[in-house]
Amino acid sequence: MPVILFAAHAWAGGAIDPAYVKSLAAPGKAVLVIEYYNPDGKVIDRKGFASPTGFRAKSPVDIVVDAEVDLHLYGLEPCLGEMVNRKEGFAGRCGDYARDQLDILLTSAKVIFCRAFLTEGNARLQDATCFGYYNFPGSLDAVDNLEEQLVSLGALRLSKKRDGTLMRPDLADAERAGRRGFGMWADPRVQAQ
Repeated sequence: MPVILFAAHAWAGGAIDPAYVKSLAAPGKAVLVIEYYNPDGKVIDRKGFASPTGFRAKSPVDIVVDAEVDLHLYGLEPCLGEMVNRKEGFAGRCGDYARDQLDILLTSAKVIFCRAFLTEGNARLQDATCFGYYNFPGSLDAVDNLEEQLVSLGALRLSKKRDGTLMRPDLADAERAGRRGFGMWADPRVQAQ
């Protein structure tokens, strides 16, 4: 039971320290840090990666870290099939739209800070929740949850369990915001899915 309770807390991201995330930034490089938690919520391990060109999306919900590790944004999925968003000038596959939006968030971030379970530490594809640190002097200095941003922008939607409940109930408000016509939700075909 403690593991299940922790799982809900971990995917919600819990409270993070924005000052700590910002302190991970390195001049001229994008930084990605993964912290691994045990069932008691304590950090047991930490891995860091740096890239002069930044990190990229491998799929609508996966991030390429290096040759041995990819991260999977847990509990999210793109819509099915094709979508049209005239306001944004997009017509094409749902997955392509979501991947493009994830790439924008990844390439703009100075730091990508992710949390995963300790059991994910040796996996090739690791379930995680991630935050990005964005700094544009004079206009933006923020640490934002990537999943919340992608869902509220209508790039991704929440996956459901077999019983119909949300895998990420912590992001239900973000999806309600996105459903007001952002991203995929601008297409009536997607609303009917």
